[in-house]
Amino acid sequence: MNPSESVSAKADSARAEYNAQLADAVPHSPLYQSWRRLRRNRLAFGGLILVGFFVVVALFAPVLSPMNPNAQIYEYEIKPPLFKGNLILKKIDAGEGDPFKAIPIRSYTQQGDTLFIIDFEGREEKIPTSELFGTKESDWHKTPTYLMGTDKYGRDVCSRIIYGARVSLAVGVIATSISLLIGLTLGAVAGYFRGKVDAIVMWVMNVVWSFPELLLVIAISVALGRGFWQVFLAVGLASWVDTARIVRGQFFSLREREFVEATKALGFSATRTIFKHILPNTIGPITVVATAGFATAIIAEASLSFLGFGVQPPTASWGSMLRDGYAYIVSGNGWWLTVFPGLAIMLAVLAINLLGDGLRDAFDTRLK
Repeated sequence: MNPSESVSAKADSARAEYNAQLADAVPHSPLYQSWRRLRRNRLAFGGLILVGFFVVVALFAPVLSPMNPNAQIYEYEIKPPLFKGNLILKKIDAGEGDPFKAIPIRSYTQQGDTLFIIDFEGREEKIPTSELFGTKESDWHKTPTYLMGTDKYGRDVCSRIIYGARVSLAVGVIATSISLLIGLTLGAVAGYFRGKVDAIVMWVMNVVWSFPELLLVIAISVALGRGFWQVFLAVGLASWVDTARIVRGQFFSLREREFVEATKALGFSATRTIFKHILPNTIGPITVVATAGFATAIIAEASLSFLGFGVQPPTASWGSMLRDGYAYIVSGNGWWLTVFPGLAIMLAVLAINLLGDGLRDAFDTRLK
């Protein structure tokens, strides 16, 4: 590099540094500053990307899933990862599942309008081509690769994990929304009005707090019945106390600020003061609590499904997959039945916790 090029490079570097300092000097909104702090936190930003990945997988599960998660092929039970199948698809009356029946084979030959096959058990059989699914060989003959193996019913583990993401994220979103709705309302009312109202709300919180959360979730789910929506309600109704406590503490400090006194002097109603003026100033702590509650909801759903109180078969759920594969841990066979759903739960919870820690730091104005 000649001296002129070196001087030019130094000038470009100095100019870029000056522009960065100038950008920092320009006033931005608190939300923008929080986003910049979050983006600079590599672990938190990695957690955000991983959470986004799980959201995409859940939303586009029908497209990304290689097979029907509930399709059972008993001949392929407990097959290891990367097992390659060999299937002939035969037409059946369309129902809730696939419009075809998958027949495992070893080999086949076609003679005219008849297909001669040797099935998985070594028996010979002939099928008219008019009964095959589709018109071309690529339609009725498939050789799928089971990336994560199969379970005891011959179902594709990879497809079930993809669809299980839908259940876990749905539980996280709906249960967290329910807990936020209850916690925000009770915490705001207790922190703003104080006195007897605060004493009553605190008594309710202490009663709920006295029960272990998982046992309370199980009790509520048993009372509501087993099912998909019952899990959402049970987890949400049992996990609002943390939100209420934090919101109550925030309201205790914020209600003494000058802007709250100004709303009282202007004659604003208590509802307007709470929800339009005080509550927006608690968005930082609430976001962190909601993120932590999201991860807790995923673990609670997996625990319920593992114990048999959660989402019922044949719906794919990470917790129910762990329960189905638990018996194979002792025998040493079928390790993939627990490893893959366990990894899915671990990665989802880890990503959400990393994002939650990053949000806590991003919304902390002392780090500005």
